[in-house]
Amino acid sequence: MRIEYHRTLIADDVRNEAFFRALKSVIEPGKTVVADIGAGTGLLGLMASKLGAKDVFLFETAEVAGVAAQVLKANKAKRCHLIPCHSTEFDDDLAVDVIVSETLGNYALEENIIATLADARHRFLKPGGTIVPSRIAQYVAPVIVPRIDHELRAWQRVGHGLDLGSAQAMTLNNAYVRLIQPSELLDDGRSAIAWDAVDLTRETRAKRKGQGEWRISKPAVIYGFAVWWTAELVPGLTLSTAPSAPRTHWEQLYFPLSKPIEAKAREHIRLELRSNSSEEAGTHLAWTAIHKNAQGGVLSRQAHDLDKGYLP
Repeated sequence: MRIEYHRTLIADDVRNEAFFRALKSVIEPGKTVVADIGAGTGLLGLMASKLGAKDVFLFETAEVAGVAAQVLKANKAKRCHLIPCHSTEFDDDLAVDVIVSETLGNYALEENIIATLADARHRFLKPGGTIVPSRIAQYVAPVIVPRIDHELRAWQRVGHGLDLGSAQAMTLNNAYVRLIQPSELLDDGRSAIAWDAVDLTRETRAKRKGQGEWRISKPAVIYGFAVWWTAELVPGLTLSTAPSAPRTHWEQLYFPLSKPIEAKAREHIRLELRSNSSEEAGTHLAWTAIHKNAQGGVLSRQAHDLDKGYLP
């Protein structure tokens, strides 16, 4: 277990305050029963307890559950009940008013939040209960500055007459966690498109797909694409990893292109995205960029798949 990761979560004031406000809005002191799924060191569960929750059930399967037990004891959290297993493995009866889960990654769905909350909603949540977060929207925008592209093409600059093209191709079939500035995006990110919308309060598929298309107003070079998310915790309260949003411990994802696209005015850039996340197989991502002329004719197509970026 690496405690440093959990320290970064605790240090994220934007995240912590957003979840505290969300819990405060849905907890009725002395009455509300809460399930904290993926509790980590127990921060959200403790927040719920301090806000007056009748009982809090904290699910944590990793080694950090031992730390959570010590934290709960140190805080004399008598209404907090640590359950050291994954919530999907818990077979006893449980009925809660609120399910809270901060199992969000840099790629929103990489910690299997859809399947985990679907199971918890079906088995634990009382009719009319609340899920935090309730919705996730994923956004994408073209990157027009070569900073990250230059970093990833180190294989091409090794020199000495050596060809490392096969390694370069693998590098460009990976997604990268990077901090991206609005100024590095097409239209400073104002033309970002929501390519996916997940409703965690009802049945939804873990397999996701979507697209975005941009009409280029002036010549631009597209080097890749930035992806981020916004989560609605409760109505009117969101948490975002957008480049323009308050900084959190999360960053954006960068999806490279095999070859930068030199787009002229009135041409179109289309990106199609697909993902599938599961506990057994991990997260699979694929993206295809299509360059079209002003009349809609296809000039080029570049298909990328995260599986091609891994060593066997």
